[in-house]
Amino acid sequence: MTTLEALRATLPSYPIELDKPDIRRWRTGQDGIDYVQSFDSGVAGPHVMINALTHGNEMCGAIALDILLASGLRPSRGRLTLSFANVAAYDRFDPTDPDATRYIDEDMNRLWAPEKLDGPDDSLELRRARELRPLIDTVDFLFDIHSMHEKSEPLILTGPLAKGVALARQMAAPAHLMIDEGHAAGRRLRDYGGFGDPNSSKNALLIECGQHFEQAGRDVALDAVCRFLTSTGVIDSASVAPWMKSASPLRPQCIRVTHAVTADSTDFRFTDDFRGMEVIAEAGTLIAVDGARRIVTPYDNCVLLQPSLRHLGKGVTVVRLGKLDYSG
Repeated sequence: MTTLEALRATLPSYPIELDKPDIRRWRTGQDGIDYVQSFDSGVAGPHVMINALTHGNEMCGAIALDILLASGLRPSRGRLTLSFANVAAYDRFDPTDPDATRYIDEDMNRLWAPEKLDGPDDSLELRRARELRPLIDTVDFLFDIHSMHEKSEPLILTGPLAKGVALARQMAAPAHLMIDEGHAAGRRLRDYGGFGDPNSSKNALLIECGQHFEQAGRDVALDAVCRFLTSTGVIDSASVAPWMKSASPLRPQCIRVTHAVTADSTDFRFTDDFRGMEVIAEAGTLIAVDGARRIVTPYDNCVLLQPSLRHLGKGVTVVRLGKLDYSG
């Protein structure tokens, strides 16, 4: 057993509480793109896209879209597109090795830069991204549904721009917003094109609904999708009321990411069993080691976000460090 295999053997194993939906009935869509369903209201309004399965083992988004499609939900204004992205990876999901089908060839959420999309590389995920790209170029508001390796509280990732934070605040749930720049390893769909341009009216959010396989993630995904649809105005709240939580709207707490810690080696280890949202009181506190490198908190009251060693490798983001942001 390699050192990396030994590490993975020590990581927590989470029960699979979700039933994988059969999405084959949604394969044929209106735009000639497999597993993309799009509906135009005939009334002027924005084009809103909800995207699931950017990663093939993140089922909560697929469940949410399956429920909404089966209900016959249609937009009251504008256009609504519901997309299942990396269906090839999803089809290969194996409950005995549930982390293995995050992707087939490469991470589909690191491909959304023009030089990558227009470049010479080829992979299953890149071909799918290129297939979806012309449609995505017509989208005004995008909501990308994800879940997390480890059990942690749901987060909305707003990107670094004020427009993303403002849209996330309109949703009034979940309770935490993460203001971040993305990944050094490649551009996310959330940051593609006009979504990441401060001068564009286009806008996008990414949600992390909780641990990949917990039942609560399904409920978070459904609630958040409905809030996004009503916030963008394509759906009236009465149409999605059955899937929205009845709790009073929240004033979400913003956490601004200042550092994305990436591994230099497969010897990266945390000093404690961090799961995310821990607030480390003192600057200079050791939180991890990476071979001879020591990773310490850069300031007081440092928030740890999405710590995980499950896909450890050189250049992989293993934790983000953030400050509570009260500016909003």
